[in-house]
Amino acid sequence: MTKYMDYTSPQAQFAFDLNGSTLFKKDDQNLINILGVSQLNTLENSSLLDIYLSKHNVVEPHYHQNAAELVYCISGSAVVSTLNPFTKEILNFTITPGQVANVPQGWWHYEEATEDNTHLLAIFDAPTPEVILGSDILKFTPSQVMAHTYCMDEKEWIKTTAPVQPSTYIGPSCSNNQAQANQKQTNYPYPYSQPTLPYRNPSYNYYYHPYSY
Repeated sequence: MTKYMDYTSPQAQFAFDLNGSTLFKKDDQNLINILGVSQLNTLENSSLLDIYLSKHNVVEPHYHQNAAELVYCISGSAVVSTLNPFTKEILNFTITPGQVANVPQGWWHYEEATEDNTHLLAIFDAPTPEVILGSDILKFTPSQVMAHTYCMDEKEWIKTTAPVQPSTYIGPSCSNNQAQANQKQTNYPYPYSQPTLPYRNPSYNYYYHPYSY
């Protein structure tokens, strides 16, 4: 849909201060500022998130249903991970200042800082970066649906997902001690290595995907 803007209007905005546009703030070292057409009305097919992370903090798993995302590292270091829906592989890309990682539209992904004072710029090809968060999927999908679909004990599902906070955005949301304990329970070294490709059903068409790019 084409937006028509009267660039002679006194309401036309051509500059904006992101420091006053916080989408989410966990603490002073972990926050996300947002710029979209709602903040700067002359924007067309672009928007961005200004992301600050300290070491081991994660922008939670999510996907953008309306835009591709280009992640640019300004300072520090981060691992950008995405699920390739064609190959069923998790792809991990470590980026440092001046480097980028691209996430196609609709791909499940997350970012984790590997250094303190990490600063990322996420650039989108849409006027507003819409998002579906993993925490919202976990909390708002009825527990009986999850239990029935995946042959699980519903009470155990409820117990396991109880600590999940909707719209987490930046995790871990638990204490540092609990986060470290959870990390030790995993089998993945840090930084995470490329996992082994899971079993692939030969009857599945891995070259079809419902999104158009």
